[in-house]
Amino acid sequence: MLVFGPEICTNLEAATQREWLETNGLGGFASSTLIGLNTRRYHGLLTAATIPPVGRMLLLAKLEDTLILDGQRYELSANQYPGVVHPQGYQYLTRFQLDPFPVWTYTVGGLRLEKALFMRHGENSTVVHYTLHPPAGDRPAPGQCYLEVRPLIAYRDYHSTTQANDVLKPDVEVTAGLATVRPYDRLPALYCAHNADEIDTSGAWYYHFTYAVERERGLDDVEDLFNPFTLRFDLYRQPQPAIIASTEPHDVECALTYRQAEVARRQAHMSAASTEEEAFVRTLVAAADHYIVARGEQKTIIAGYHWFSDWGRDTMIALPGLTLATGRPEVAHSILRAFARVVDQGMLPNRFPDAGETPEYNTVDATLWFFEAVHALWRATQDSRAICTDFYDVLSDIIAWHVRGTRYGIHLDNDGLLTAGTPGVQLTWMDVRVGDWVVTPRYGQPVE
Repeated sequence: MLVFGPEICTNLEAATQREWLETNGLGGFASSTLIGLNTRRYHGLLTAATIPPVGRMLLLAKLEDTLILDGQRYELSANQYPGVVHPQGYQYLTRFQLDPFPVWTYTVGGLRLEKALFMRHGENSTVVHYTLHPPAGDRPAPGQCYLEVRPLIAYRDYHSTTQANDVLKPDVEVTAGLATVRPYDRLPALYCAHNADEIDTSGAWYYHFTYAVERERGLDDVEDLFNPFTLRFDLYRQPQPAIIASTEPHDVECALTYRQAEVARRQAHMSAASTEEEAFVRTLVAAADHYIVARGEQKTIIAGYHWFSDWGRDTMIALPGLTLATGRPEVAHSILRAFARVVDQGMLPNRFPDAGETPEYNTVDATLWFFEAVHALWRATQDSRAICTDFYDVLSDIIAWHVRGTRYGIHLDNDGLLTAGTPGVQLTWMDVRVGDWVVTPRYGQPVE
């Protein structure tokens, strides 16, 4: 368990330098800073992978929470606007923990409000589950206690930012326990299952959120977000409010069941890795699981959050550690099968573009790492039959292509070493290119 107390939670600088990440096994994710103040355009509560593991769209950016005790409002959220942080709800945050997902504890008027957030594995769904705890000791409880939750939506490609516009459709479809918005044509609907007592469908734009990390990177750092509706919970009637934000409808009564199922899934994963005695190793095993995602019926590895997809080089290098060292050889086999199916002209893809287009094959070394990864799988399983059945023909074809020559001048030279490189193409891990300018052209026989 990773725990931060009020000395960090109420320290704006310290809290915003710490980030959390939740993933869904599809390439989608939720992420923000410890206090929920978004400092990146990539921060949000539901970034959906619409073409798993790519096609990422940031749908739900934030939930603005307000606790109302006997008519007095306590804002629990935090946002950076030009020159000011407002509100400053982190002042009420007394505890943040990862066990196994983010849990916040706010203390107001003697009451403790706990907020837990996780993503359902295999779905573009984020579940937020609140729990009200009564005052400790003899302290009297407030006469009235309400929670207001205002979703803020972005509805954009996760690399972009949203600005207030007249194209967004503010309509909210309200049925029992479900609020649905479809702000733009040809984008998925956002279903918000809930157990609120009231819903107010008066929509409004929130203007000029600023993202400090984007400003440091020299990128667009100002965004507008839209609030389509407000949920109001009577915490004495409903001490466990829940919201399921998803690209498909859910029954909010399943929120607690989903939470228990996700805890059990993660515990089973940890048990399979046999790391009960090493807390640090358990932390690494849990983190490793975030990077293994679906690609069709097989698995692949995300090269990094928040913005990378699956890259051939990174996948093959990371595969032994993320899968074999964690006791998941079947996942390693699945990943290798997924990449074996897209080998073309003896080359493994360098990366799969965000929008799911044709893979890019501009890499000279990812294919060599593929051999290393297959070898690592064989060492771990000693299953020669499976290795030969799934990979022997592909490996043989790769060797043949490299001997006679394939794309971008990649071929076996007279001295027995690989030679590679053509103008305008970056083939090694030093792969920065600006327009047609290859920043580090490494033609000939690079050390890879």
